[in-house]
Amino acid sequence: MKIGSPKDLTVYKKSYALAMRIFEVTKNFPTEERYALTGQLRRSSRSPCRTLREAWAKRRYEAHFVSKLTDADGENGETDTSLDVAHQCGYITDTEHAEMTADCVEIGRMLGAMIRSPQKFLTSDF
Repeated sequence: MKIGSPKDLTVYKKSYALAMRIFEVTKNFPTEERYALTGQLRRSSRSPCRTLREAWAKRRYEAHFVSKLTDADGENGETDTSLDVAHQCGYITDTEHAEMTADCVEIGRMLGAMIRSPQKFLTSDF
């Protein structure tokens, strides 16, 4: 399958779905967390799919592409940590935590694979 857009990437779809799930789950967080954990978790969870879009625009240059993928992976890791905090604070259930952190691990593996083998995504068509 030809990838015409970063939206065609499985990692994009998974990271976007996780961001939407986190948005829904954080609606139930306490109001005192609005500007702390809620906002940070929402921002970090949305960043991997946004940063994948930026990486896609940089795929003519391997170093830039890999740099953006690394940024996406870092934000994914931040999301994983924030999910741990939310779980420890009792804001999400054991099941929610397990499912969403498993998604973070899977997204991280996919981003890692792209970082290790960026050549198949690069283009010189501009």
